[in-house]
Amino acid sequence: MKTHQGHLQWWHLSLLGVACTVGTGFFLGSSIALHKSGFDVMILFVLAALGSYFVFEALAAMTAEQPEKGSFRTYAKQAFGPWAGFSSGWLYWSSEMLISGSSLTALSIFSQFWFPQVPLWIFTSIYAALGLTVVILGTKGLEKTEDILSIIKIAAIVMFIFVALSIWLDWFDWGRSRVKPSISLYHFLSPGWRGMWTGLIYVFFAFGGIEVMGLMAAGLSEPKQVMKSGKLMLALVAFLYITSIGLLLVLVPLDQLQQEESPFVLGLRSLGLPALEHMFNAVLIIAGFSTMVASQYAVTLMLVTLAEDGDAPNCFSIKIGKRQTPYPALGLTVMGLVISILLVAWLPKHIFEHIATAAGLVLLYTWSIILLSAPKVVKLSVKGKIKSFIALGLIGAAVSGTWLEASSRPGFGVSLLLVVVIAAVTWFMRAKWRSSV
Repeated sequence: MKTHQGHLQWWHLSLLGVACTVGTGFFLGSSIALHKSGFDVMILFVLAALGSYFVFEALAAMTAEQPEKGSFRTYAKQAFGPWAGFSSGWLYWSSEMLISGSSLTALSIFSQFWFPQVPLWIFTSIYAALGLTVVILGTKGLEKTEDILSIIKIAAIVMFIFVALSIWLDWFDWGRSRVKPSISLYHFLSPGWRGMWTGLIYVFFAFGGIEVMGLMAAGLSEPKQVMKSGKLMLALVAFLYITSIGLLLVLVPLDQLQQEESPFVLGLRSLGLPALEHMFNAVLIIAGFSTMVASQYAVTLMLVTLAEDGDAPNCFSIKIGKRQTPYPALGLTVMGLVISILLVAWLPKHIFEHIATAAGLVLLYTWSIILLSAPKVVKLSVKGKIKSFIALGLIGAAVSGTWLEASSRPGFGVSLLLVVVIAAVTWFMRAKWRSSV
């Protein structure tokens, strides 16, 4: 997995950011948010977009001033010491392994749309093997793959927006009479504060992937353009998310958008468009595969940098062959994927929600470290500090919202267990850091 320094243009990084962000967190995770928050999910998407942008702004400020291969893990180490770099690196590794697991689960659910008799674990095994093949091709192969997949994903959402808009405005006769759902203030007030609170984590989860841009930003030909890349990427992603979900809600009754399937496939089915329903399901698989590959790449790269800095066994830094592929690091990634496959086989009911909750929470813990590191690594303006404070408040609301419902508490328990384990290992590592000093 050979890295190529200084070859990326800012717009290319934006495209890669879209590929790493738009995936199952949005296409399937949004169904959980809709189930919990109803029409208020529109407000949540705006809040999550702002919070995500403030996190990226803090990361971009550090990257522009001092590009580092280890990105936020290196900045945490500079800000707070070895323990912060160690713990943030392993937290991120854990979150990306969970995201890979959630993507595998979602891919399997989408595939069962065509093959309902095939067990989920068989699909997860196939997609895991395909994803690892792309990662082994190296950074260059990954970029080419993600470029193609990101364009397909953007085109599919744009297509959905066009079809939904044409139906809403009666531009074309799609061959079926419909009754548009009536929307009033009541629909926005009915879920209440509790619905918004419990749904926020799943909307944030849809923006997971912005931190991968920080890892890839070291390859920018002009690192100071990282902010421009992030602004374009987040503006595009937020527009696509909010517009597509908004049109879905004005065309399809909320009670028809159930939690077990993608709301977009259900929406097209409700609108009587079977051909588009099948086509969009294929795009969902492409999107989920893209996100999963990005996660596998991120965890492997993070493990290599951890090993190179002495925060993981040195064997994980070994690279083999012409492509300089870190097979030992990939081996640990494979072990994590095997665990995900076993979980899907043993716990098929609501497994996606549990894994998505845990993945979203651990990812937000990493984002919190980014926000706390920025003021110590670079000089932030008062406005920048206020933005970081707002983002931390939104993250705190998302994390605490998982306590309120029984369905999200298992995910919170898993995230807490990971934090405790990493904290315990960090505590035992203190002797090594003291001796090195």
